[in-house]
Amino acid sequence: MSFMSDLIHGADGKFDVDSLSALQKVTLRAVVMSFLFYGLAAIEGMIMRVATVVPSIPPVHAQPEHYFSIMTVHPIVGIFGSTYQLVFAAFMFLIPYLTKKPLFSIKLANFVWIMITVGTATSWIAAFVWQYAPLYTLYWPLPADTEQFKIIGGIVFVLGVAMIMIGTLGFIYNIYATIFARVGIHKNKTTKELLISGFGIDGLFNLFHKLTGRQPYTKEPALSLPVVAIFRGTVDTFLDALVILSAGILVLVYLLADAGGLNWDVHAVDALLYKNWFWWGLDLVADGLVLIYVAGSWYLLATIITGQKLFMENVARAALMLELLVSWMVWSHHLLADQGQPEMMKLVSGEMVTAFELLTQGLALFITLMTLWKARPLKMTNELKYLLGGLVGFGLAVPAGIIQADMAMNRVLHNTQWIIGAHVHIAILVGLTMTLYSVVYVLFPIVTNNAKLWSQKLANIHFWLQLIGGIGMGAFMGMAGLDGMLRRHMYLNGEFSTYMTLAAIFGTMLLSAWVIFLFNIIMSVGLKGLIGIFLPAKNDIASYGLEEEEELEPVPAKA
Repeated sequence: MSFMSDLIHGADGKFDVDSLSALQKVTLRAVVMSFLFYGLAAIEGMIMRVATVVPSIPPVHAQPEHYFSIMTVHPIVGIFGSTYQLVFAAFMFLIPYLTKKPLFSIKLANFVWIMITVGTATSWIAAFVWQYAPLYTLYWPLPADTEQFKIIGGIVFVLGVAMIMIGTLGFIYNIYATIFARVGIHKNKTTKELLISGFGIDGLFNLFHKLTGRQPYTKEPALSLPVVAIFRGTVDTFLDALVILSAGILVLVYLLADAGGLNWDVHAVDALLYKNWFWWGLDLVADGLVLIYVAGSWYLLATIITGQKLFMENVARAALMLELLVSWMVWSHHLLADQGQPEMMKLVSGEMVTAFELLTQGLALFITLMTLWKARPLKMTNELKYLLGGLVGFGLAVPAGIIQADMAMNRVLHNTQWIIGAHVHIAILVGLTMTLYSVVYVLFPIVTNNAKLWSQKLANIHFWLQLIGGIGMGAFMGMAGLDGMLRRHMYLNGEFSTYMTLAAIFGTMLLSAWVIFLFNIIMSVGLKGLIGIFLPAKNDIASYGLEEEEELEPVPAKA
């Protein structure tokens, strides 16, 4: 078979897009858009990396408004357009799969990926066309400073963010409506039982009963542990969406007022109060949603890969409940350099509670590794390699974050490349992204009805480029930060060109990894299959992709 024939029909000839259910198709649609946005974010990142060495590179042309507009929309594309899409797609597929009952609404699932896609594109247009560049997406009062930015750019940007948040609320409703549906295995479960299990309280009760020598509170929890993690993480997703949506509406009101010639005083809103509200909500993504969703993904992957029960499952359940409290109380570490912030809030929230994340995330890492260790020998499959890569990423990024969440160290590290490099980018590009790649490799045969991966060699190359590229870029950005390179600053004279050149080299590895992965997946499903994903499903007999009596089979991983 010729190369072009392979591309049109699929390399193994087994991928049949017409056999996919509605849920499989909507999952794949969101995944496709997620990786397209990931590529856009990677290109934007490379433009910024290279611009720090060669400021005249297009489209920057040594012009700050272009550079900072890219910097402003980069996290919108990377976090919401890419990561949210992929996480939401995976979870809207996994919740029905794990609970063995249909997704509440396929139409709502389609609404979610469309809203996030259009919303992300809308915000990107605001930066690309009008150079809207407040750096922080909805930070106060800068986005409403119409003397610096065009009103239309701000309005379009905020409308895009609002669409993303509305799509997020649709995802949340779909997840909870599915979990609380009284069908299948939950037919006889009460709302109280599902809530107790969803928050991990049953795991806490089981531990207490064991310590006091009593019978377990429950031997069969209403919700499996991965579902508990999704349930718990979605609480933070909901709160975060409300905060960002409310912040966007506030900014939008001021922009529209200014457009109407009212010129309202932005100082009517207390800046310190707003910053605490804003960071509390935004931090629910970084220190709540990500850590909880990731922990749940690790647990699910570990049990699927090994085919064994999770090590210390009750402790893991209780830890998810504990993370609920921790994730709500750590936002002040973003305000350690703010002189108006009360010292007690800096000490308790910014330092002490933040340091507690070493325990919660470290515990999740330990439980996952012990589950894998007890099941050895294991075959180094794609899903296992990427899971280990994700563990390494968070093993590096979380301590880096704790270091900067210290009032003394924060004076040195605040607003430098250390924060965005050694902490954020390693956490996202290595810890989070490699965990999600592991999920993709687990779900790929399930969502595509056992389509075969086109090239294992390309999968291996992708793994090493992603791992080395992510760690290398983050490390050299962090080194530049230690030498004093600021985070939100444009350097025109090549002050840190050595670090940035090395970071750009490793960034090129990340971009290459994305190209290789995308090519491998397209070759696996074929162009015809890729296009067919966006057509209506013909097979919707079991829209949730799992019959009542079926089980989630472990991936063959034993040597």
